[in-house]
Amino acid sequence: MSAEEVPDTVVRWFRGNIDEIDGEITFTRIAGGRSNLTYRVTDEADHAWALRRPPLGGVLETAHDMGREWRFLSALNPTEVPVPTPRAFCDDHDVWGADLYVMDFAAGKVLNDAESGAAVPDAARATVGTSTIDVLAALHHVEPATVGLDDLARPGNFVARQLKRWHRQAHSSAMEDLSAIDAAHDALAARVPEGEVGIVHGDFRPGNIAYDPDGRAVAVFDWELATIGDPLCDLGHLLVSWSEPDDAVPAALPSPTPAGGYPTRGELIERYTAATGTGDVDIAYYLAFARWRAACIHAGVWTRYRAGDMGADADPDEVTGPEAITEQARRALAELDGA
Repeated sequence: MSAEEVPDTVVRWFRGNIDEIDGEITFTRIAGGRSNLTYRVTDEADHAWALRRPPLGGVLETAHDMGREWRFLSALNPTEVPVPTPRAFCDDHDVWGADLYVMDFAAGKVLNDAESGAAVPDAARATVGTSTIDVLAALHHVEPATVGLDDLARPGNFVARQLKRWHRQAHSSAMEDLSAIDAAHDALAARVPEGEVGIVHGDFRPGNIAYDPDGRAVAVFDWELATIGDPLCDLGHLLVSWSEPDDAVPAALPSPTPAGGYPTRGELIERYTAATGTGDVDIAYYLAFARWRAACIHAGVWTRYRAGDMGADADPDEVTGPEAITEQARRALAELDGA
């Protein structure tokens, strides 16, 4: 997106709320986003910020809550969890028709696919894995009450609520055949774990993390789905985006690790449980749940893409279609059954 396509109201608001601007500012849409829209904003002195706003239309429930993203960023900024520094929040819809916010631009490499993962030097790949899981453990060590997020906790079982929510949203999508999603949902609902309570990112994977050249995770972003719930849902989500070279089951989410040289899923689980003190868990359940949930999310993304709500420059190759969504739901059911 070019600067002239951003409304003048946004430019004026940005200038009125962000210090250190030197000269003209340029807004550039960052490709690869499948949900909320992100723009890199630069000035003539090469200062850089990131502006986030919801999709242009087709928003499902609270999945694009800018206020929630802003709140989690602000709460976690003083902790050991690396997040971009939040700079300004706008809830005046006269500016751009929705809430939006600005944070410092997170410098570093985002590992969102096999190509980016293959470009990581061999010596840095182990660090990518250990740093990623260490950041996840650090996040799950943060007590919601200590950072003022405990009021977001809701009564009842978190996974049960998630099953209901994403099942409903899948049925609000344009998917014509939901039989596989329904079958996996029913199997998952029949054996919901009790679970612990902590901060959940909701989309924790290398595609939402910036890494330095040595492979160290330096910033976690995309907090639009963050909540208070069962932290093991984050672990399952990470694992279904973490391929190994001999995998027979495809990753549910874009994976940077199929080239090899990265820690295995088993090694990640071992490091996480050692860091968090987590005992024996039904990891197959959390893997199946993560794969099923990803299928439901993909159904919403595909619906928005088909309706033209992801922007004119949306890449069709980055949108998972109905057949692949159905296959992921089937794989989730098989995973739950131990197949």
